[in-house]
Amino acid sequence: MSTPISPLILLHPDDTVLVVRAAIRAGDALDIDGNPVIAAQDVTVGHKLARRSLAAGDKVLKYGAPIGSMTADVAMGGHVHMHNMKSDYIASHTRQVVGGGEGGH
Repeated sequence: MSTPISPLILLHPDDTVLVVRAAIRAGDALDIDGNPVIAAQDVTVGHKLARRSLAAGDKVLKYGAPIGSMTADVAMGGHVHMHNMKSDYIASHTRQVVGGGEGGH
């Protein structure tokens, strides 16, 4: 029997996120570093899931390098995207709009 291929990819051992390589549906059972996690929501290919619990202000590491910071807490297996992280380098990579309000989803 073959082992199912994980829908998640770890790009670098230091990464705090995993990249989704096959669509995840809410309720899917995931294995994150040997920990069973149930997906809380649908997540599309190319997006990121937290490899461990992350707190607001934590650096997000992908490819072993910081790509931004968390703006909200997220549990292990939670979706990490522009709704809860921001680029530390490019101001346009955030959901914030002029005037500080939240942009649409």
